[in-house]
Amino acid sequence: MSLNISNNINSAIVSGYSGLSRASNNITQLSANIANLSTAAKPKQDPQDFLTNAVGTQLNAIKQSLPTAATGSITTELVGLSVNSINAQASAKVIGTANDTIGTILDILA
Repeated sequence: MSLNISNNINSAIVSGYSGLSRASNNITQLSANIANLSTAAKPKQDPQDFLTNAVGTQLNAIKQSLPTAATGSITTELVGLSVNSINAQASAKVIGTANDTIGTILDILA
């Protein structure tokens, strides 16, 4: 019985650390993607061209703000950051629960 508990706790700790590491790596990558998107050079437009293309620009902005599987949009990167932040929090809770379980087992055995 104790071997089974030990394996489950070890598995939970490894799983928690693995999830936390994966989320951290994804957050780093998505942050870099956002930085690249925000620093990308955009061609300059004169006010006349801007006003002429205003409707198209607004429709494209609305389209990009909708959740899609498109890569390279800031919306996609921000959603990815949010998802990975939640994954990191969940993995930290797994690690915390495993730690609490180990403490409880040590208290019982002491």
